[in-house]
Amino acid sequence: MSIMKEFKAFAMRGNVVDMAVGIIIGGAFGKIVSSLVNDIIMPPIGVLIGGVSFTDLAITIKAATADSPAVTINYGNFVQVVFDFLIIAAAIFTLIKVMNSLKKKEEEAPAAPPAPSKEETLLAEIRDILKNK
Repeated sequence: MSIMKEFKAFAMRGNVVDMAVGIIIGGAFGKIVSSLVNDIIMPPIGVLIGGVSFTDLAITIKAATADSPAVTINYGNFVQVVFDFLIIAAAIFTLIKVMNSLKKKEEEAPAAPPAPSKEETLLAEIRDILKNK
């Protein structure tokens, strides 16, 4: 039973739960960005380069025969994934930059100086008495 308790303590720690939430949200964010790239960004780019769809770009190594399909290097899929990555990286960079700037603004708020301790107050009084003598 101690293994179950240890596992429960491990699984319910804050950073593990936060990581799980981040992974789930990251997966959903990845789908949104993939749709953005595939459905909105790539069609105009394809038109600009002559109506070519990146996912259709490939180099044929061996032509198809009656017995086997063609052997191809599908570099268009790779180009598409690189564009996805760059857009996701830019979006995450922007998000983190905004979060850091908001955090910096919170830290810049001036805090009232702490009140002096009893020892400091007594020492200041002693100093003042010695100055006046």
